[in-house]
Amino acid sequence: MNVVKKDGSIIFAVRVVPRASKSRIVGEHDGALKVQLISPPVDGAANAELIRLMAKQFGVSQSDVEIVAGETSKSKRIKIANMSQSKFEEVIK
Repeated sequence: MNVVKKDGSIIFAVRVVPRASKSRIVGEHDGALKVQLISPPVDGAANAELIRLMAKQFGVSQSDVEIVAGETSKSKRIKIANMSQSKFEEVIK
């Protein structure tokens, strides 16, 4: 998976599957982190759920998680501030 380190943050690709039975990180798929979300892709609900899930899984505040590309797409780029690559890799394994 392609992870970019920049100014104490990491940026990575996410592939979102909305309307799943449970919100969770599934694993890697086609170079992106595959994430299932309970929320439907309506009125930003899935994006809000994605930010909540990422913050919880990586142990950062929601304000440290930002969708930098793909807000209306299933393929997104996420930026997490105050995150080392080693901590990121530890969580996704």
